[in-house]
Amino acid sequence: MAANFEPTEPGWLENLNAQQRQATEQDSRSLLILAGAGSGKTSVIISRIAWMVMEKGFQPTSILAVTFTNKAATEMRERITAMVPEAGKVMIRTFHSFGAWLLRRNAAAANLTSNFTIYDDDDQLSLLAQVLGKISHSELRTWARLISRAKDQGLSANGELSTVSTNPFFPEVYQRYERRLREIGNVDFGDLIQLPMRLLRNRLEIKRYFQQRFRAVLVDEYQDTNAAQDQLLRELVGKDTWVTVVGDEDQSIYRFRGAEIDNILSFPNNYPNTHVIRLEQNYRSSGTILDIASSVVANNSQRLGKRLWTDKGAGSKAILAYLENHEAEARWCADFVNSGGNFGENAILYRTNAQSRIFEDVFRRQSIPYRIIGTLSFYRREEIKDVLAYLAWISNSHDEVAFRRIANKPRRGLGVRSIEKLVELSIAEYGGDMVMAAENFEGRSSAASASLAALARRYCEFDCFEHLGFMLRDLIDASGILEYYSKIDNIENTQRTLNLDELVNAASGYPASTEGLTAFLELVELDQTVTEEEESDDNRVTLITMHNTKGLEFDRVVVSGMEEGLFPRDDDAGDDAELEEERRLFYVAITRARRELAFTCSRRRMIWGYYKESLPSRFLNEIPREKIHVEGEPNEANLDSWQKGTMLSHEKYGVGVVQNRISNRGHTVIVVLFESGRKATFLPEFSSHQIEYLGTVQEDF
Repeated sequence: MAANFEPTEPGWLENLNAQQRQATEQDSRSLLILAGAGSGKTSVIISRIAWMVMEKGFQPTSILAVTFTNKAATEMRERITAMVPEAGKVMIRTFHSFGAWLLRRNAAAANLTSNFTIYDDDDQLSLLAQVLGKISHSELRTWARLISRAKDQGLSANGELSTVSTNPFFPEVYQRYERRLREIGNVDFGDLIQLPMRLLRNRLEIKRYFQQRFRAVLVDEYQDTNAAQDQLLRELVGKDTWVTVVGDEDQSIYRFRGAEIDNILSFPNNYPNTHVIRLEQNYRSSGTILDIASSVVANNSQRLGKRLWTDKGAGSKAILAYLENHEAEARWCADFVNSGGNFGENAILYRTNAQSRIFEDVFRRQSIPYRIIGTLSFYRREEIKDVLAYLAWISNSHDEVAFRRIANKPRRGLGVRSIEKLVELSIAEYGGDMVMAAENFEGRSSAASASLAALARRYCEFDCFEHLGFMLRDLIDASGILEYYSKIDNIENTQRTLNLDELVNAASGYPASTEGLTAFLELVELDQTVTEEEESDDNRVTLITMHNTKGLEFDRVVVSGMEEGLFPRDDDAGDDAELEEERRLFYVAITRARRELAFTCSRRRMIWGYYKESLPSRFLNEIPREKIHVEGEPNEANLDSWQKGTMLSHEKYGVGVVQNRISNRGHTVIVVLFESGRKATFLPEFSSHQIEYLGTVQEDF
């Protein structure tokens, strides 16, 4: 009697839900998989590759899978090989790795040699210095950033560059840099995408070869592609190529790095007969967390649409805690993580790196172990160490280490040789007193050394300041450090000046006296020692910016700093595209939580040593009320009346309407259009005697 055998499922279909199976076996040349947070997208990509090899007859070497990180590529390769050993020869690379591979095999056609060198950021700056001659390091970084941005947009040096910069000198700088780079025969990172794209576009025989070589192309994290990467994909895909892109438009949060959300939004229009499949079942979070995330992101217009769900159950309500100030916020978060058992299951999320400082201080005081992800601990950051070196030298004029760090930072004309001579002079004639040596230094750098000594003497007596924070704010400005890092922020899209602001806040609790300065520096040094001792412990609370949480998940998450001007930032609130990206960032933050979720909002937050009243973030109004438990009371809306559309009366100019509201170093700045047609700018906190709030209007006049 013949045995009855039950048909067995192929290994690549095991444990897949209905949507994942559909995406795996979709018999379509053009497929867009919208994979919501925690929906198992990597499993789907791997399963689809296995299905292509085992069921559709694709040769493994004819499949190209592109990811964004080497780690993701390695994981994908290991998993696909373990599932289907025959698929081990599938090419799985990052975008840049693939570009380098293609260029080395077609080097002559690209006017390169196959052993070309790939220039990193430092190499790029060095080459620019050779091309442009003696210009400042900050100017070099400005040009390098603009060139990289142009290449990310797929723009050549001879093309239209106004979308990158309106500086009339930029085209010439870009052209000179490109000529020199081509003469040397090397490439930079932008070239690894741009040169292969142009090679395929201009050499049809090479394009046909690679379109025949790669019968299937799969791209992960497609929402993070920039314009040049999208153009390269279009050149690789022929009329017979199977193209699959996987991504989530609701998690597109890297616009500042050049990512174009329009790539994923317009994919169905750019590739005919695209089939769209949505992965909406989430395996990470509770139903309440997913409902909150979906309700928030539904307010965006730039999306194709999906709603996450789970069979895990609703879970507990989220908590919304209104606290008095940022110190109370940090203490509340300390209580939260203390109530959750394992510290390693907890994460505190914030919008800017500067916000980590108060959590670090409070957690250390309460002996709560923590780790900082994606950046250095607050007091180890370059700009913070610079200011602390100034303070150390002011506190002890014999501190040679501190002096060497700040003597020419920012640049003031003290070169390496001059600094060595100053140190030698201080030891030989002034008992190691660097201030006295700087005052009496002779030579070409005497003016620079005298100005440095004058800066130190400025703070010999500083009890005129209300507290140490105000003295520190004056030092940051007078030393040139604020201007120096403001320029870097503009060039590199960083937020170092916010860290300087937070350092001022940290010092504000100390008296403006020698004793206060000594106590502050001692605390900073001891805090760093404690941090070093704790770093061997894996059971630590994670402190992390929202941007750095992408791909991570935690049992318990606190999203802190839910205030207007901080999240969303003032700079982003007036721009629809930027505001939607901030909302997507909020969505990413929410979906990091598996079991418990909390939001914190401070009524007051310290900015440059002053307390400033705060309003709750507009995003909090987008959370369904029935999904949250509220602790405390928010500030009333009239604490910050100067929103766009506010009508006011000025004692000199008459009646006007607020046209724009921005933030400048923690101060609210408003632009007002008056009935006379005149426009004027005010800082309300300093103009309260001149302007009177009249209410809001629906339209500007």
